[in-house]
Amino acid sequence: MTRIQTRSLSTRLARIALILLAPLIIAGCGVNTIPTKEEAAKAKWAEVQNQYQRRSDLIPNLVNTVKGYAAQEKSTLVEVTEARASATQVKVDASTITNPAQFQQFQQAQDKLSGVLGRLMMIQEKYPDLKSNENFLALQSQLEGTENRIAISRRDYNDSVQDFNTTLRTFPQVLWAKSVYSSSKPMVLFSATQSAQTAPTVSFDTTPPPPPAGVTPGSPPPAAPAPASK
Repeated sequence: MTRIQTRSLSTRLARIALILLAPLIIAGCGVNTIPTKEEAAKAKWAEVQNQYQRRSDLIPNLVNTVKGYAAQEKSTLVEVTEARASATQVKVDASTITNPAQFQQFQQAQDKLSGVLGRLMMIQEKYPDLKSNENFLALQSQLEGTENRIAISRRDYNDSVQDFNTTLRTFPQVLWAKSVYSSSKPMVLFSATQSAQTAPTVSFDTTPPPPPAGVTPGSPPPAAPAPASK
């Protein structure tokens, strides 16, 4: 084999080796890290939406059940219905998690619904028949389970987003973020609101107010003063 043929063979082998090693080299540089973590965060966001939708689907039956036993609690029932409508009307799409204003609007609507639902569930303490109703108990159990899953899905989303956002800012992935993946933007985290950290206070105390000073309980009210004579 001549020297020229040997050199040509070596060149071809080097090219083949480069082709075979290129994926490993690229993978080692972390070029796939950003899209991998981005898709993971989006999957967690989809689960958050899924759990909120599940809660929304439970509310009409819950409201109708409570209404059958506590129709006089109209203001709370209306609040729940209106809060659900507001939460479902908030536009949510792929850009929501990278748009702080849209994300805040979504979170505020859902947190408001959580608050009024909490007040609705506490109504049961006033109505023993409602408290023991099988349909209400089943809905209550489903709602509590959904609220737990919402909390877990929000936590998992925050963890995934924090990991993704950190990746965009750390070396060497920041090089890919500034070049190949310049369209990938940091995502917004759920934040705990003050209302979410404080349990609602609801009083069912029906004790009448104390009588004015000097009046014995059970005694007739004092007579009105006679009109002055002219």
